[in-house]
Amino acid sequence: MRQIAYIDCQSGASGDMFLGALVDAGVPLEELERGLSGLNLRGYALTAKKVRRLGLRATKVDVEITDASKAQGPRGWRDVEGMIKASRLSDRIKQKGTEIFKRLFQAEARVHGRRIDKVHLHELSAIDCVVDVIGTLIGLDSLGIDRLYSSSINLGTGGVVTEHGRLPVPAPVTLELLRGRPVYSTDVSFELTTPTGAALISSLVSGFGSMPLMSVKRIGVGAGSMDLKEQPNILRLIIGEDAASYEEEVVVIETNIDDMNPQAYEYIMERLLNSGALDVSLTNIIMKKGRPGVRLTVLCHERDMDGLVELMFRETTTIGVRFYRAGRRRLRREMMEVETRFGRVNVKVSRLADEVIRVMPEYSDCLRIAKRQKIPLLDVMREIASSLTTDSDKEG
Repeated sequence: MRQIAYIDCQSGASGDMFLGALVDAGVPLEELERGLSGLNLRGYALTAKKVRRLGLRATKVDVEITDASKAQGPRGWRDVEGMIKASRLSDRIKQKGTEIFKRLFQAEARVHGRRIDKVHLHELSAIDCVVDVIGTLIGLDSLGIDRLYSSSINLGTGGVVTEHGRLPVPAPVTLELLRGRPVYSTDVSFELTTPTGAALISSLVSGFGSMPLMSVKRIGVGAGSMDLKEQPNILRLIIGEDAASYEEEVVVIETNIDDMNPQAYEYIMERLLNSGALDVSLTNIIMKKGRPGVRLTVLCHERDMDGLVELMFRETTTIGVRFYRAGRRRLRREMMEVETRFGRVNVKVSRLADEVIRVMPEYSDCLRIAKRQKIPLLDVMREIASSLTTDSDKEG
C-alpha cells in the first residue's frame, strides 16, 4: 500500500525539527550521516538526544560545528547548486534538493530586492541549512514515503535577530516561501517556523488541511530548540498506509479562448501534461456576442501552478487565467503487468482499502494487440478486462 505521512505543524516547523522527527520515526542517525557524506561538507557532526517538550518525549537533532577552520559551507546559489550536482546523492535527491534551494534563494532575492546571484545564506547558517534540507530528503527516502500532507502552519509572533537587524516574525523570507499555503499565528512570541522549515514544507507537501484517512504505522516527534511554556514545541510526523481513497488539495486553472487555431490544442495539452499537470481538458463554450470558444482547464498541485500558468501565457492566446483550490479524492492506483492469451499486458488496478474496485488494461497495449492480430480494438479491451476481473474475483 502507498506510504503517506502527515506533518502536524501546531508549533511550526524548522530543519532540525524535521530531522528529529525522522530519526524518532526510525531513521538511524548513521544512515543520515552516510547519505550526507556524499556532499563535500566538512567540519560538522550530527547529534541526536531524547528530550522533553512541555512533558512530552521528543528527539532533538543538532548540527554541531566540530572544526571551525573546515566548516566552510556553500553560501551563494551557484555554490549550493554546484555542490549538489557534484555530490554522490541519488538523482532524485539531487533534483529535489536543487529545487528547494532555488526556491529559497529566489525568496531571499525577492525580499531584499536583489538578483538571485547576489544573495547568500545568512542567518540560515550555510552548513545547518544544507544538512537540514538534504538530510530531510534522505530520511523521507529511507522511510519510503510517497506523499506528504500537512496541517496549517503556525508561524509564531514577535521578532527575530538577524544579520539585517531585528526583523518581524514571520521572517520576510518565511512568509515569501509560504505564499498560497494556509498559515496562522498564535500568541506564542517566538519564531516557530524558520525559512528552512518553510522551504521544506512548501516544496514537499502535496496538500494541506486535516489528516488524511490512513492506517497509522509510525509516529516521529521532533523537538524544537526551545521548551515553550504555552505548548509543546514539537513537530509530529505521522506515517501510515493510505487506508481508502486518496485525498488531496489541488489547484484548478481555467481560461476561455476564442481566437486560437484549434490545431494548437493537442500541442499545448501535451506540453501541460509533461510539465506537471495532473489532467487537462477542453470544453466547448459560447462566449460573449455568441462567439464559440474553448475552455482550457488544468488540474495540478500547488507547487506546479506558477510554471503551468506561465506555459499557458506563452503557448496560448489567452491574456488571463483564473484559478481556485479544490479537494480531490481518488482510488489508490497501481500499474501491474499480467499474462493474457494475447501476451503480457499492462493493467491499472484501482483499490478502495484492500478491495479491488476496477481493473483496466492499458489502452496502448490493447491498440498494439488489435493492430497486430487484426482484431477490433473494443473486442480486445472487453476480453482482457473480463478475464482480469474474473481472475481478481477468484483471488478474493
